[in-house]
Amino acid sequence: MTSGSAQKDSKMVEKFIRFLDSVYLACIWISGAALFTMTIVIPWGVLNRYVFGAGSDWPEPMAILCMVLFTFIGAAASYRAGAHIAVTMFTDRVPASWRTPLMWIVDILMALLALFIMIWGAQLCIGTWHQSVAEFPVLSVGFTYLPLPIGSALTLLFIIERMIAGPQTGRAVVQFDHDQTNVAADLKGEI
Repeated sequence: MTSGSAQKDSKMVEKFIRFLDSVYLACIWISGAALFTMTIVIPWGVLNRYVFGAGSDWPEPMAILCMVLFTFIGAAASYRAGAHIAVTMFTDRVPASWRTPLMWIVDILMALLALFIMIWGAQLCIGTWHQSVAEFPVLSVGFTYLPLPIGSALTLLFIIERMIAGPQTGRAVVQFDHDQTNVAADLKGEI
């Protein structure tokens, strides 16, 4: 491989990582909006039922839809940030020389799981597309299941990124205590 080719590959990987920085931020905002909506909708339902004595039938299904969105889109962002649940008891006790191959195995298994959920989630969406949600007749059941294949596809992108470029947990955009100027610079590729 020539140095020009390696440099071109490096630039492509960096562009891919910067693109995924934007995807990651979109995942965070979408998940945050779903969580915020849940925190508004649930008290509204409780207030209507117990204070005004007139229960609404839409807050609970709306909260469930928001939870599905929050869970699957948020899980993708969580994977990239390294904030997902991981059992490291075994990998922490093996020799250091085993850790890299074990991480590759974990990444491959995660990719297979994400692919499985993406394919079967899409099948679920297709199979239920023409059914409507009882509380929201204009809303397709298949549409409400879209976070499964979409969240899994996003997770798969983040897994591929991890396999190509390593963990991205140190990037400014992923850090919880980051400085906004570092995030902007990171997204522009200046860091």
